[in-house]
Amino acid sequence: MSGLNPRQQAALLAIDGPVLVLAGAGSGKTRVITQKIAYLIQQCGYNPRHIAAVTFTNKAAREMKARVGKLLKGKESHGLRVSTFHTLGLEIIRREIQTLGYKPGFSIFDAADAMGLIKELGRREGTGDGEEEKQLQWQISHWKNAFVDPEQALREAVSDQATRAALLYAQYNRHLKAYNAVDFDDLIMLPVQLFEREPEILQQWQNRIRYLLVDEYQDTNATQYRLVQLLVGLSARFTVVGDDDQSIYAWRGAQPENLALLQRDFPGLKVIKLEQNYRSMGRILKAANQLIANNEHVFEKRLWSELGHGEPLRIIQAADDEDEAQRVVSEIIHHKFQHKADFGDFAILYRGNHQSRIFEKALREQRIPYTISGSTSFFSHTEVKDIMAYLRLVTNPDDDAAFLRVINTPRREIGPTTLEKLGGYAMNRGISLFTACFELGLAQHLPERAVERLRGFAEWLVDIAHRADKGDRMAAVRDLVHEIDYRNWLQDSSRDLKQAERRVQNIEELIEWIGRMHEQEGNDPPLTDLVAKLTLFDIMDRNDSDEGEGTVRLMTLHAAKGLEFPHVFLVGMEEELLPHRVSIEEENIAEERRLAYVGITRAQRTLTMTLAAKRRRGGEMVRCEPSRFLDELPPEDIQWEGKGVELDPDTRQARGKAHLANLRGLLGQ
Repeated sequence: MSGLNPRQQAALLAIDGPVLVLAGAGSGKTRVITQKIAYLIQQCGYNPRHIAAVTFTNKAAREMKARVGKLLKGKESHGLRVSTFHTLGLEIIRREIQTLGYKPGFSIFDAADAMGLIKELGRREGTGDGEEEKQLQWQISHWKNAFVDPEQALREAVSDQATRAALLYAQYNRHLKAYNAVDFDDLIMLPVQLFEREPEILQQWQNRIRYLLVDEYQDTNATQYRLVQLLVGLSARFTVVGDDDQSIYAWRGAQPENLALLQRDFPGLKVIKLEQNYRSMGRILKAANQLIANNEHVFEKRLWSELGHGEPLRIIQAADDEDEAQRVVSEIIHHKFQHKADFGDFAILYRGNHQSRIFEKALREQRIPYTISGSTSFFSHTEVKDIMAYLRLVTNPDDDAAFLRVINTPRREIGPTTLEKLGGYAMNRGISLFTACFELGLAQHLPERAVERLRGFAEWLVDIAHRADKGDRMAAVRDLVHEIDYRNWLQDSSRDLKQAERRVQNIEELIEWIGRMHEQEGNDPPLTDLVAKLTLFDIMDRNDSDEGEGTVRLMTLHAAKGLEFPHVFLVGMEEELLPHRVSIEEENIAEERRLAYVGITRAQRTLTMTLAAKRRRGGEMVRCEPSRFLDELPPEDIQWEGKGVELDPDTRQARGKAHLANLRGLLGQ
């Protein structure tokens, strides 16, 4: 317990019942979780395989696992579960696959696959357009996150539109099952449904997981809350760590009220508050405390720090959005020159992605390196998606989405008319496209040459699957890529040699990745397990990037959660930006205030907020009103600039020197 403050020690020692650690921003919550895992194993006699720690992102799980690894020696961590909620759900589904009624090798549909199925169902019903389909996809996901099944959705429908959506929800689930597939939300919903239906299986899992730790508990949705409830059972041996002030994911089902529900559902709940902040200067925390005090709270807390008072918070009002970007970049140049800072010490945070463009332009003009978080994921490259689709199809031949993606990549002279007739035949027979390729009746609907091509493709898939199942898994993966001549296909379809080489490298990296997973898993795991894990990794890791060292970081406030930077610029502090126009219309200001709170508490040493008097919207300049949140900050700790307040001559001279130094650096390059 060395190095832990008294409240952190109390959180570590409480192990006999339900514990809620209310952890403010920068209060060392990850340290508490990791040290508690070590304490349970080393001091309390827990077998590591009876402990599970869950969080929300792969990055957070990796960090937690690495920290625990430093505290435990040798085999002390053998069998310990440290994962995301969805990875735990995947493990449960794989273990209970027969009871759930799925075949081994099921596919996991990502958002694009799910949208493809919804569009197909809409076409069959003769309804639907782009916006309606997006709304339906959101609604189905919302129902699953709220633990609402199709029957309940239909019972609660109060309009024709809601009834249609509920009926499509039922069709969507039936088709997923027919494809031997689940979607991302099913990874939580299916285990919960299973546990509620099969008490004996639930008891087995309660015996497997005898102590549960949950990070970022304020981000749980209703289905995740129910999963936790079921897993901990009557013994209620768990520790959840959360902060209702940082709950910013209502749009994807998160319910900060889950923290309050714990008191209702677990009367013996012990609440421990972590209020000492190890990240930010006193003035930054004072502003954050005063801002968030305007929200209603079940649990009151107030952050404090021993790091000193710090510099005043600055608010810069620019003439327009271009001036705002120029002023921010000017501040970065000046601060770097004056304090010998690194570009990686600075972050520009905003409410919406569209705000980044004008800052990118200003940074490029000054040759300042920058990184935008949430950039293109490895798995979003076309060539990676192609090979992943092949692997999904090899491990689950009923995956029609994967079949349609790869049937003509590379080209096999199987045209859209052939596929349309194949699809019609498969739908009438109630079978998958792959199975339809082998049916004798298909010859009555398609020319002999088309049937031969389809059947040849399907037989080749069967052969690859057999090699992967009975022989060398990795050899089968390499054979797959070789036998479709995919590398030559990439060279022929790329715009130049450089792009072709980059795409080939991506495929080689994917194969190496599968090989590493195969070695790490041990015991020669089936290809189905590797593909399922990789698919889930893809879905969860798309915005989970560690890039950007040594560069100014540009990111949304949502992406910034969990991060910290010495110097933060919180830009666009205006009504209809922060708080966002939609939230104002829906009277959901509390979550917007939490977003601003998250932005403020990312700053370690200095915080600068900016706003524009005018901003370009829809091709015209419109006047902007300062954000209401600025009025909720302590005026005695604020320094305004640009609102009738000019810089003093010494500061202006220092800024001029910094710009000259930056210009000399550019000329030198």
